[in-house]
Amino acid sequence: MARAATTSDVFNAIAEPQRREILGLLRSREWPVTELADRLGMTQPRASKHLRVLREVGLVRDRKAGKQRLYCLDARGLRSVHEWSGGFERFWSESFDRLDGYLQELKQERQGE
Repeated sequence: MARAATTSDVFNAIAEPQRREILGLLRSREWPVTELADRLGMTQPRASKHLRVLREVGLVRDRKAGKQRLYCLDARGLRSVHEWSGGFERFWSESFDRLDGYLQELKQERQGE
């Protein structure tokens, strides 16, 4: 089975750690590419390349503001990731419930000593 292109698949796009860092920064506000690049310690062309990929999969929007282009998060593009990872919520809830039960048992044993 062929893999989807990074520029057409959200999962492939966010598999790259620096793209996830960019998305993390874009949660708070719009950023010009030069500031993103400085903040993440990468060159401006590299940051632009990552932003292009994120824009093509619908995770980032941009707008022109004077001589700059500002980028912001479009979290609607993360819906497929949220829906997929939500399938694991029951697993984690049950695991935490078992851990909580175990901790309660330990606490009761220590109080009985």
